[in-house]
Amino acid sequence: MNIALTASDKKKELMVQFCIAYGGILQKHNVCATATTGKLISDITGIKVFRFLRGSAGGSEQIAARIAYNEIDALFFFRDPMKQLSEESEEWTLLRLCDIHNIPVATNIATAEILIQAIDRGDLDWREGYDRSKQLF
Repeated sequence: MNIALTASDKKKELMVQFCIAYGGILQKHNVCATATTGKLISDITGIKVFRFLRGSAGGSEQIAARIAYNEIDALFFFRDPMKQLSEESEEWTLLRLCDIHNIPVATNIATAEILIQAIDRGDLDWREGYDRSKQLF
């Protein structure tokens, strides 16, 4: 599975803790992230993470493009719920594209734990039917 991880500044520590707790599962999959989040995860957990640009420098758009091409199987996006979303925001674009392309997305720790356990059980194996002949990351 191709799993994308990203987190708002206020949620980066929570994302790292999540990756520590579920590193055994994440290491079985292709993991990508925005630059800062990916560096934190990789440095602290040792999980191999392909890093895109920083979110504000285009990393969120790079992940969004992968979602649009159906190259991401699940998105873990720990966002700041107090931040107002506008239709032009990176966050809104990611969430909208996940809805359009039926990509499971977790925006908080509760849904993240459910989603990661579903991935581990094989509940998302139906996504493997997509053509993955190219190395994505």
